[in-house]
Order: sequence, then C-alpha cells, then structure tokens
Amino acid sequence: QVQVVESGGGLVQAGGSLRLSCAASGRTFSMYAMGWFRQAPGKEREFVATITWSGSTTYYTDSVKGRFTISRDNAKDTVYLQMDSLKPEDTAVYYCAAARQGRVYGRGWYTLGRNYDSWGQGTQVTVSS
Repeated sequence: QVQVVESGGGLVQAGGSLRLSCAASGRTFSMYAMGWFRQAPGKEREFVATITWSGSTTYYTDSVKGRFTISRDNAKDTVYLQMDSLKPEDTAVYYCAAARQGRVYGRGWYTLGRNYDSWGQGTQVTVSS
C-alpha cells in the first residue's frame, strides 16, 4: 500500500493561488489513481479532483473546474493540485488519497472516497475575503 503526505497549504487572499503537493512512497506510484478531497468545518468530505494512473484522464468537481488543475509526475512519485482564482468557499482541509487502479473506471468511481486505499493527514487551505 502506498503512503501519502500532503504539503503546500496556507493562507491566501481571494483571487490568489496555491499549489498543493502530495508525495507518495511505499509501492509503485504509477499503479495508483490519485485524488484530492476536502472537508470544510461542519461539512462532509467532498471530492475535488482525480487523475488516473497514467495521467491521461482527469476529473473535477464542478465548483473547481477551470480554476484547479491536477497533475502528476510519476518519476517523482508526486501529484499536484494547482489552485487558482481561489474563493473563500474553497477554505477546507485538503486530503490527498491513492486508489489502486486495476482497470479503467468511469468518473463516478473516482469521486467515492471509499475506493481510495490510502489517505494523507491533510493540509489546511484558508482563503480570506
């Protein structure tokens, strides 16, 4: 099983940018789809973005489309979440997660947290208005 550790969170003003990183270790990173989820205070955890093992396919939740970009570098065992045009409603703890990808799945599969095997401890993102 792969282990993941997030970094890059912080405080930013609305309209600003942050880049989150997630470093993986332990198993073959390229066999895993990688996802980002977030949880705001008093709310349930929600799917943000995912990228398949090859990097060929990405999915986003509607509220971040056009503002966030997920990417991966399999040579560095790292996945990134570039967040631009941040809004106060993006404030949350962001979690990186890894899902062993045995075959090609539809978008819905990747949005479910239960399909992910490993989770990081989370990194706080706070967007001030």
